[in-house]
Amino acid sequence: MVQDLYKQKRSLELRWHLEYEQFGKYTLDMVRIDNAIKDVITDIKLEEAKIADRQNNIELSAPTVSVAT
Repeated sequence: MVQDLYKQKRSLELRWHLEYEQFGKYTLDMVRIDNAIKDVITDIKLEEAKIADRQNNIELSAPTVSVAT
């Protein structure tokens, strides 16, 4: 899922650069692309936080061994 989001972000960035190359200035479509990139970045951060949370839960749920002497 995260890798798909990174691909989507890269695609939007390429589209932004193509738009800039075509018109040579900042256009309204580029504003929309910028907003879409920001949304994808937010989604990436949320997904990575979920993954980190799952990893933390796994590490915390590891059994603890007590050696009684």
